[in-house]
Amino acid sequence: MGIIIRMDIRTLLARYGGDVPRYTSYPTAPHFGPAVDADTYASWLAATDPTAPVSLYLHVPFCDEMCLYCGCSTTVARRADVRQSYANLLVREIGLVAAALGKRRRVTHIHWGGGTPTALPGKAMREVDAALRQHFDVENDAEVAVELDPRHLGGDRIAALAAIGTRRASFGVQDFDPQVQQAIGRIQSHAQTATAVAAMRGIGVRSINLDLMYGLPHQTPAGAAETARRALALAPDRVAVFGYAHVPWMRQRQKLLPEAALPGPLERFASRAAIDATMREAGFVAIGLDHYARPQDSLARAASEGHLVRNFQGYTTDDAPVLLGFGASSIGSLPQGFVQNHADVPSWREALNAGRLPVARGIAPTPEDRMRAEIISRLLCDLSVNLGAVARRHNLPLAWPTAALRTMERDGLLVFDHGRIRVREEGRPFLRSIAALFDTRLALAGRHSQAV
Repeated sequence: MGIIIRMDIRTLLARYGGDVPRYTSYPTAPHFGPAVDADTYASWLAATDPTAPVSLYLHVPFCDEMCLYCGCSTTVARRADVRQSYANLLVREIGLVAAALGKRRRVTHIHWGGGTPTALPGKAMREVDAALRQHFDVENDAEVAVELDPRHLGGDRIAALAAIGTRRASFGVQDFDPQVQQAIGRIQSHAQTATAVAAMRGIGVRSINLDLMYGLPHQTPAGAAETARRALALAPDRVAVFGYAHVPWMRQRQKLLPEAALPGPLERFASRAAIDATMREAGFVAIGLDHYARPQDSLARAASEGHLVRNFQGYTTDDAPVLLGFGASSIGSLPQGFVQNHADVPSWREALNAGRLPVARGIAPTPEDRMRAEIISRLLCDLSVNLGAVARRHNLPLAWPTAALRTMERDGLLVFDHGRIRVREEGRPFLRSIAALFDTRLALAGRHSQAV
């Protein structure tokens, strides 16, 4: 091990805080292409192991209000008939995928994301859930997770969430400071959030996840820490802490943010550190890049046992070999590769109305891609990897970037010893930049969000 030079954070941010992918897959989505189409997907589905479990992801691209910071594929749909029509198409897509699979499959995880899934009418959510259970064998203890907006849980939505068997609820919080909320277009009181959390506990939800964000306009380290403390008062089981991704070239709505009020890299990093310290002081375990969980939580156990998984929904305990995506822009993962549906609802609808699987693009990873995917995944999940062991498992040569790793080692981010990498706590915020060393496709990708 070489000499460690403790670099000041300003220097580290200049060296390693550049734009890199989030690595929820490898190859990453910018490398997906039209060579993988609906016919490819159908053949992949038919070839999957009928005895292996599958996971399901349902994307609902609607919200009741639009938050200016949001980078998701979503819109505000005012008309109830538009939302119901979308649900009807989800039911159609579920049937098409099930037919392509050929045999009923066992389901261990269902994740409703978006957007805001409860933008669908309660009746529509029940109908989609009924279609899933008609075509798949959903296990009694399957984890049903739903992303929720605490500001919009009235009407029949709570009853619908109970009816579909919700077991984990994820609430967006971002920041409780009124000035920050005004700037990002998301006015949400602590009391409103507490009421929503209590409602979910009341219908038997076993796990509550809160999402916080750093790097927002007018946000300060002290304010971020206060938000974390107020979030902890709601007794969550998990907390995700995301860096705001300012990508106005992708999401026009972000141009409405007061850009001059965005914190600089140093203050942004300080806000992240303030939340991190608050979470650790409360006894939460840091997991991967941006998650925290109570020590007894299944996510914390998976991390300590080396079974943590990273996919398009972030960190999870879901190790099913097949993830089926439903809805516009949703991404699926199969042993053969990745597929993504048409991102715009009209194209997605047109394919379904024609009786076609609505896949627009995807990728079949090469053997080298799969080796690099394992390296990147283990770094992001375990903060360690044995490069030689991975290369031997894949029976492929691997030339690792020794000079760059040695530089990171000298900067105090990691330990590099005979092909083994162990990321130090100081390196955790820079995990994406460490993983990017093994991304041979990075130079060919488009623009990304900043690493920290």
